[in-house]
Amino acid sequence: MSTKTDTPRDPGPDPGVPDARESSTATDLGAAGSQLSTAPAEDISFPSLGPLGWARWFWRQLTSMRVALLLLFLLSIGAIPGSLIPQTGIDPVKVEAFKSDHPTLGEVYDKLGMFHVYSSVWFSAIYLLLFISLIGCIVPRTWQFVGQLRGRPPAAPRRLTRLPAYTTWRTDAAPEEVLGAAQRLLKKRRFRTHRSGSAVAAEKGYLRETGNLVFHVALIVMLVAFAVGSLWKSEGGKLIAEGDGFSNNLTQYDDFKSGPFFDTETMEPFGFTLDGFDATYERTGPQKGTPRTFRANVSYFTGADGKEHKTAIEVNKPLDIAGSKVFLLSHGYAPVVTVKDGRGKVVYKGAVPFLPQESKNFTSTGVVKVPGAQTKDGKRNQLGFQGFFVPTFGGKGSGSMFSQFPALDYPVLTLTAYHGDLGVDSGLPQNVYQLEKKNLKQYKDSKGAPVAKMMLPGESMKLPGGDGSIRFDGIKDWASFTISHQPGNGLALTGAVAALLGLAASLFIQRRRVWVRAERVEENGVGVTVVEMAGLGRSESPRLPEELADLAVALGTDAPLVEPADPGASAEPADDSAHTEDSEAAEDSAEPTDPTGPADSADPADPAESADPSEGARA
Repeated sequence: MSTKTDTPRDPGPDPGVPDARESSTATDLGAAGSQLSTAPAEDISFPSLGPLGWARWFWRQLTSMRVALLLLFLLSIGAIPGSLIPQTGIDPVKVEAFKSDHPTLGEVYDKLGMFHVYSSVWFSAIYLLLFISLIGCIVPRTWQFVGQLRGRPPAAPRRLTRLPAYTTWRTDAAPEEVLGAAQRLLKKRRFRTHRSGSAVAAEKGYLRETGNLVFHVALIVMLVAFAVGSLWKSEGGKLIAEGDGFSNNLTQYDDFKSGPFFDTETMEPFGFTLDGFDATYERTGPQKGTPRTFRANVSYFTGADGKEHKTAIEVNKPLDIAGSKVFLLSHGYAPVVTVKDGRGKVVYKGAVPFLPQESKNFTSTGVVKVPGAQTKDGKRNQLGFQGFFVPTFGGKGSGSMFSQFPALDYPVLTLTAYHGDLGVDSGLPQNVYQLEKKNLKQYKDSKGAPVAKMMLPGESMKLPGGDGSIRFDGIKDWASFTISHQPGNGLALTGAVAALLGLAASLFIQRRRVWVRAERVEENGVGVTVVEMAGLGRSESPRLPEELADLAVALGTDAPLVEPADPGASAEPADDSAHTEDSEAAEDSAEPTDPTGPADSADPADPAESADPSEGARA
């Protein structure tokens, strides 16, 4: 069997980008080398002047694959400021702080839309142009690919020796037997086959182009998913003390933001109650204080009259309920206090969440506001208490308040008392975790010192002048949750998985064609069948010659090799008329794919070239 290759090693073209050598091969080999890709043909002619011509030219440029890749790159670059610069929709407080710290730069960022990147005009323009470009790329390629699937593999070129991978041998089997065996073998190897004249044409690797199209369709799916997620999303936060609950109503959220198309009137009815919080911490070693258990135990329901169920929410295990997800964010402590006014009447009793000032040991601050208090004479006397809470007191003997450990080993509450007007009736919004001291006076004792006291659970602090008291009853846990509704997440995941599968198919599957020709010739009065086998791939790869060699070995079972009758004789097909018209047309345009020219055609008379079929096409 003689072998010939002309296949320089090539990493292969970028999926979706036309390969110049592929176009050259298609031109040189005529129908045999055509349609190995659905990439649209490049038209370098300039459009005629005029509105219609320029519109056609602009559309062709916009829907070209290189422009689609450029827009995808610009979209990824444009998303970077959204990650590095504070965004109004996520944290407006940080945006205002940035503008205050950097007035000049903040003004420039504001004009460029850097504080709301994903809703800015320029980001939306890139997004929409990419969407249009991908659709304009995919639709024509899809129709062309469907046409290829419905067609037949092209007939064999007349001179198979000009193809990149080629082998030939002689056999005593009849041409009909060889071609029948070749067609069965190629079908068994999952090639599409078509027999035409004295040759069998076969094609394989359609999944490469399928993967290419799936990849680009998946990009459109992800763009749609991101748009749906941005327009119909909602997200809110809620801090809940142990024993308290939450229902999915706009008034229940501590903070809430949503997309422009989200309808707050159609929010799904569900809710949950915080039954308890389990938290354990490392006691010794370098990781002392690190959480080991961090779990919120809740009872939840779905629907107006839904049955209550119990579950646990952890940091990486949210509760999936009614199309929304409930994430556990943080945890803290809420001292339980009882406040009596000057009349001896209980005017407040409950748990007050204190916010940690440092996340390791939970040194926390908070306030207690009692707007309904009165003096012993019945006069209005609103009370306010500024406090510190530590779960494990570590300032004994120093007078300072700090915690040594996050667990409730030695809880201490320190409160400083105020009275006057809390400002809750002014109509202006207030932070529930801060005390507005503008119209408040601090209680002082007979010596003029501020009234403050460190208290253990069960202890009380009396106010001067018989204005009441406050008792530290105990501690409850609180947990902070984020309730998120993202309708496009499932669609985005589907698109991402499809994109990865399509990209893998377009990178690792090779589109290739194989032709087998068998013709009877006379050599010194003895008839033999000359078998020729050649292959052509979309991208030149050493795997093509290896596959051709494997096919030749398998076909050798039905078409065994025989030595030439006369070592000095050269054989040519006896009847050129057996070629189809398509083959003749392909031969007229066929040229070597290597610019240096093909190797010399295999001479069947050379004993060195009459090798065993197991000798593959060597790279």
